[in-house]
Amino acid sequence: MTNGNNLGIIALESAEKTGKRINEILGEWRHEENFLIPCSCPRFSSGEAKAVVGESVRGKDIYILVDVCNNSLKYKMDGELNRMSPDDHYQDLKRVILALNGKADRITVVMPFMYESRQHRKTSRESLDCAAMLKELEAMGVHDIVTFDVHDPRMQNVLPLMGFENVSPFLQFTQAFLTEYEDIVIDGDHLMFIAPDEGATERAVFLSSVFGVNMGMFYKRRDYTRIENGTNPIICHEFCGGDIEGMDVVVVDDMIASGQSMLDVCRQLKERGAKRVFAFSSFGLFTGGMEKFDKAYEAGYFERIFTTNLIHQKEELLEREYYYSVVMDRYIAAIIDTLNKNDSMEQISRPAIRIRKFIESYKNKQEI
Repeated sequence: MTNGNNLGIIALESAEKTGKRINEILGEWRHEENFLIPCSCPRFSSGEAKAVVGESVRGKDIYILVDVCNNSLKYKMDGELNRMSPDDHYQDLKRVILALNGKADRITVVMPFMYESRQHRKTSRESLDCAAMLKELEAMGVHDIVTFDVHDPRMQNVLPLMGFENVSPFLQFTQAFLTEYEDIVIDGDHLMFIAPDEGATERAVFLSSVFGVNMGMFYKRRDYTRIENGTNPIICHEFCGGDIEGMDVVVVDDMIASGQSMLDVCRQLKERGAKRVFAFSSFGLFTGGMEKFDKAYEAGYFERIFTTNLIHQKEELLEREYYYSVVMDRYIAAIIDTLNKNDSMEQISRPAIRIRKFIESYKNKQEI
C-alpha cells in the first residue's frame, strides 16, 4: 500500500458533498477518475435502518467520511419526518462498518467533529460517551480515526494502540485571516490571541507562540449550587491579561454552539478598548440561530467570524457578511493521500513551521 493503491472512499449522506469534492481533488493528484464507493442507509417504516455498500471492498484501504453535526437530513418514521441527530449519524457509521464484513484491508474513520467529544469526562454520576464510542469503533475493526481540533486531545489516551490523528486547522485559519486582512500588524503591541475559557487556553497559547505575540484569557465564574441544561450556569466571564487598548484581538475556540459565551467575551473585549475583535472557531454550530450574532455585529462587538466547512453549514450562516468559511477540502484530501501512502502525518497534523513561514511571507510583503 506504500504507492497509494487500493484506495476507497465511502461518504455517508451526511458528508456526501465533501466526499465528492475530495474525490475530485484526489483524482487530479493521482490522475484517476473515481475512488468513491457507493453506499446508502435505507430505513424501514419503523425508523430502523441498514447499510448497503454498492461494490466490493476486499483488500481496499477504506476511508469513511461522516459529519455527525449535519442536522439538515431527515428520514421518515411512522409517516412523519425525523431530523437526524448525531446519534443517528453515528449509528449509520457503525452500520457501514458492519456492511464491509471485515473484507477491507484497513478502515479509517474521518470524523471532523468527534461524536460526543463534549462529554469527555464526568463530574458526577454521568456517562463517558466519547470514550465508549472510541472503544466501540476499535472493537469493530477501525484502524485509525482522523478528527480535527478535538474538544479534549487527551481522549486519544483511550486508544493507546490505535491510530488517532487530531489535526489542527490553524494553518488554514492563518492563511484566511492574513489574506483577508492585509493591515494586521503582527507584534506584541498590536495583536493578541484570547482564550474565552480555560479549555481553550492551549489553542491560544499555540497561536500566540507561532505569531510571536501575547495572549489573554477569560475564565468562567459558575454557579455550582444549581444545574441548568445539564451544566452549572455561567455567572460571568473574568478577564486575565494585559492592556488591549487599540489592539486587534482574536478569540480562539474549538466550537461556537449557542454563541452566548463567545459574544459575551467579544463584548467585554470591545469595552476594554480593543480596536477589532475576530473569532476563530473550528466548528460553527450556531445552535441558537443567527439573530444574536446579527445584533452583536451591528453593535460593533466583533469584526469577523471564521469557522471551517468541516461540518454542515447552514445557508443563513453563509449569507452573513461577517462570516468567513475556511475551506478544508484539500487538507482532508491531503490527509487521506498521506495515510494511504503510509507517509508521516507530522507536517500535516502539526503545522507550526508552515504557519511561521506564511507569517514571515506576510511580514515581508508589508515591508515592500
